[in-house]
Formats: sequence, structure tokens, C-alpha cells
Amino acid sequence: MKTISTIGLDLAKNIFRVYGVNANGRCVVSKNIHRDSLAEFFAKLPACVVAMEACGTSHYWGRCIASYGHTVKIIHPRYVAPFRIGGKNDANDAAAICEAAQRPHMRFVALKSQREADIQSIHRVRQGLVKERTATANRIRALLLDNGIAVKQGIRNICSALPAVLGDEENALSGLMRNLLGMQYEHFIHLEKQIKQSEDSLKKLAADNNLCQRLRAVPGIGLLTATSLLALEGVARDFKKSRSFAAFLGLTPRQHSSGGKSRLLGIHKRGDCYLRTLLIHCSRSVLRSFLAGNPIVRQGKLAAWLADIVSRRGVHKATVALANKLARIAWCMLTRNSRFEFSQ
Repeated sequence: MKTISTIGLDLAKNIFRVYGVNANGRCVVSKNIHRDSLAEFFAKLPACVVAMEACGTSHYWGRCIASYGHTVKIIHPRYVAPFRIGGKNDANDAAAICEAAQRPHMRFVALKSQREADIQSIHRVRQGLVKERTATANRIRALLLDNGIAVKQGIRNICSALPAVLGDEENALSGLMRNLLGMQYEHFIHLEKQIKQSEDSLKKLAADNNLCQRLRAVPGIGLLTATSLLALEGVARDFKKSRSFAAFLGLTPRQHSSGGKSRLLGIHKRGDCYLRTLLIHCSRSVLRSFLAGNPIVRQGKLAAWLADIVSRRGVHKATVALANKLARIAWCMLTRNSRFEFSQ
């Protein structure tokens, strides 16, 4: 055990596979470990590199193993697959992870802290609640249409119109349908309360965090985007320049170049789809205010740059370009403790 330099750990629910090599690349351990014994195994092991695939439990086990003094490296499964020899099984997966971790140019996933994981969890839960609220509203509207009652589109219209519809004894709703719609309305109200509780948690977090308040000073960036960026503070520090962070969020062009000819396509849309969507919405908000003549966003170098992009490339491409710019500004604030100034 003292000669192990790198370990490939294949994560699972109960039975984990460990594959370890020494400094010369020779296998010195390859065995299964039960979940209850995994922490004890790494607690007794001298410090080494422990690699694993990015998955649902990788950050939890990464923090646990790192607490024992090991260096944790998390790899995207796409980069592990080329190193797998033979069929797909736990032993071959662990060996492939170990081999991939030793490549000098391998890209790794940043290990999330507990705080970053908590913030991201709030966002994911809220996102799911919003989708369920939209589905419930559409379901209520469809049931009403089936009974000859039309309600305007929009969630707020459902909230205002449905109580009156349920209270109207002269409409064509049967007793069974009235009870069903009442159940759906209660579910809708419950979702509204949960969404508000999630947003209250984010507001409290933002109020107590100086970095989050500085991020919200950037044009277009509000509560959701600022706290979502806060969850990527550790990830942002792994990039040497702002363009790499924008590429990580999928806001840079795809390339299809060959023979010395450079050909750029649309954005490649890799990375965090949720945060990319928020940044696009932020840029749309800024651009709408800019085109409406808002004096607040029509000052400084950013306004001059935006006017030039809109005139040359149009509104839609300017929207994506501005989202890229906001991502780069956010990277500077996350890594350099800087502030946004309109005059810059």
C-alpha cells in the first residue's frame, strides 16, 4: 500500500472498485470495497492521487477522500472511455480512470465545496418546481377548455381566474371535475409557496455575501444569476483567462477548421445549460434597455462596444456576444476580487 501513487476509483451505490498503480505505472492493488469500508480504506492509505468519474456522488466522495489528505481528481466520463480496454465492467472502468488521470493534458472537473453544492441544489430544486408549476398551469387550462371555459395564457391569469370559475355554480363543470380542478389549484398554490421559499433562501444568501452583491452591480445580473455564479467560484479559479470560462459555459463559437482555414460556427452550447440560459436572459434585458435609450446602460466602454456589435451583427448575435461579455466580467470579479464600473 505504501507504493501507491495513483488510484482509479469506480463509484457505485454499494460496491466500489479500486485500481491503484505505483510511480512506474505497475498495478499494486485491484479489488472491490464495500461502501461502509471505503472511508476507512482511504483514511489508512498514505497520501496519493485519487481519480474518479464525474457523477452524482463524485463531489461527496471527493470531499470525503480529500479530508484524509489525498489529491482528488474528477474526470468527465467522455474523457475516460478512450482508455478503457476490453468490455465495460467495474475493473476495466477503474483501470481506465487511473490511466486517464495520469495523462499530462487531461482536463479535470473542479471539486465543489459544500457551500457551492448547497447553492446549486437550491437552484436545481427551484428549476424543477418552476417546470412543475408550468405543467400544472397548462394542465388546468386544458381541463377548463375541455369543459368550454377559456382562460387567458399566463400563470397569473390562472391564479386570478380559477377561484372564480370554481365558485361559479352556473357553469358547466360537474362535481367531479370541480373537485379535480380544486386539487390541481391547491397543488399549484403549494408549488408557488415552495418557489418563494427557495427564492427567500437565495435572497438571504445574497444579502450576506459581498461577492454576490458586487456581481449584482453588473448590468442585467440579478439574484438568480449572481447566486448561480457564486456556486462556480471554485470552478472559475481553475481557468487562466476569461475566454476559457466563457467557453466552459458554452458561449464561444464552435470550430470546423482545416487546412489553415478558420471557420467559426454557432456557439457550441457545452457546459452548464442553466447558467448559460440565465446569462442570455441577462443580456436580453440589458439590450432591451439599451435600445430603449436607458441612460444607465448607455455609458462607458460597454455601451460603445454594444452599439458597434448591434450595428454590425444585429440584435440576436449581439445578445449572445453580450452574454459572453457578461461571463468574462463575472470571471474577473470571481477571481480578482474586482468591482464593475460603467466607466471601464
